[in-house]
Amino acid sequence: MRLIVGMTGATGAPLGVELLQALRAIPDVETHLVMSKWAKTTIELETPYTPAEVAALADYCHSPADQAATISSGSFRTDGMIIIPCSMENTGGGSRRLCRGAGRDALPMSC
Repeated sequence: MRLIVGMTGATGAPLGVELLQALRAIPDVETHLVMSKWAKTTIELETPYTPAEVAALADYCHSPADQAATISSGSFRTDGMIIIPCSMENTGGGSRRLCRGAGRDALPMSC
C-alpha cells in the first residue's frame, strides 16, 4: 500500500507523528510525507521531536515546493492521501473542490 501523508500547521501535530509511527509498523505500507512550513513549527512546539525525526518516520519525505517530486506527477499511483492534522476549514474546502471536480469530470449532478 502506498500512502501520501500531508502534515499541516494546524494544532494536533502529535496525531501526525502517531499516524506515521503506526503506518511504519505495518508491513508493505510505503509512506510519502509532505510537511508544510508551519507543520515543522507546530511539530517543534507540540512534540518532543524535530521535523527531521518526524521525516525519518516516513519512507520518503518531499518538499511542498518541489514540483519535480515523484508525487507531483499524475502518473504516481497511490492508495490514498491523509491530511493530518486537518482543520475543519481545510476539510470543508477539500470536500467542495472534490465535489466540484467530480461533478465537472464524471457526474451529471453538482454537489
